[in-house]
Amino acid sequence: MDLGLVSFESTKRNCLSPQVGHARVLRSDLPAELAMSDSNETFLVTEFVLLGFLELCHLHGLLFGSFLTIYIVTILENLVITVVIRASHQLHTPMYFLLANLSVLETLYTSVTVPKLLAGLLVQAKTISFSGCLTQLFLFLSLASSECFLLATMACDRYLAICHPLCYWAIMDSRMCLHLALSAWLGGFLASFVCMALISRLSFCGPNVLNHFFCDISPLLQLSCPDTTAIEILDFVAALAVLMTSLLVIMVSYAHILATVLRIPGGAGRWKAFSTCASHLVVVAIFYTTTIFMYARPHAASSFEVNKLVSVIYTVVTPLLNPIIYCLRNRDIREGLAKLLWTTGPS
Repeated sequence: MDLGLVSFESTKRNCLSPQVGHARVLRSDLPAELAMSDSNETFLVTEFVLLGFLELCHLHGLLFGSFLTIYIVTILENLVITVVIRASHQLHTPMYFLLANLSVLETLYTSVTVPKLLAGLLVQAKTISFSGCLTQLFLFLSLASSECFLLATMACDRYLAICHPLCYWAIMDSRMCLHLALSAWLGGFLASFVCMALISRLSFCGPNVLNHFFCDISPLLQLSCPDTTAIEILDFVAALAVLMTSLLVIMVSYAHILATVLRIPGGAGRWKAFSTCASHLVVVAIFYTTTIFMYARPHAASSFEVNKLVSVIYTVVTPLLNPIIYCLRNRDIREGLAKLLWTTGPS
């Protein structure tokens, strides 16, 4: 779909209100040269219109119910995990400390995009302010980068615990755990800071229509008046550095873990270890495959519909699966939850 030639009146009249279709959408039927020449006077963008799933307007009710259910379940999962780890003294270990950080991060990560997605499906006003768009993009990129670093840290923790158990507690003390967690959080925000600082200096002179359900970097840059080649290259390099370095750490760590597991005597213990590693790697594979497809490419894909579908996987589906794979299948978490419910229940 050509963002410069969107016609709400002729295509999806019932999906957008007249207010959105006329007042808030900057005129996109003008030639690009005219729009550029008048950008400082008439076409200065102060808000964006998020198209969302415009092509599925007849399914908005079903999509809203599905995404709302997934969002509530995701928040409850992560809340339960955080409370159980905080309340259970036996879970005050490096592995569960990092898992609690992952739960908090997933809660923030999914809350950056999903509420706006739900609002776009529920109401006809699909706008987001210019500052709100940049804030959403910065938080989304920062939290996604932090998750990459945190997943790599968790893989290193499991590597030390399984491959070097005698040295584990000497290395992974409370001070080291805190430093690693803070480094993952801070590293994610620093990784996206430079690119976001450059994007915030761009001028947008119309059209102001984003063919997405949140402010993602690729559709946003396509609406910029100045040339964004340098920013696209910088974003590609930063995404490649974050994704590939963290993925390399994860793969090397799990390769050593699997090699150690193969030496475990007895089929039952070996199978349990393999099952745990495999489930973790499935979540990692889904998250990294979709994010690499979206961000670690030198040029943006032309199909925004494919991009939106892929975005749903790593913004909605993966946060739903992570708590189940990493924690709720864990026996210690289940026992801690049962103990917490037993002690807080009616006497």
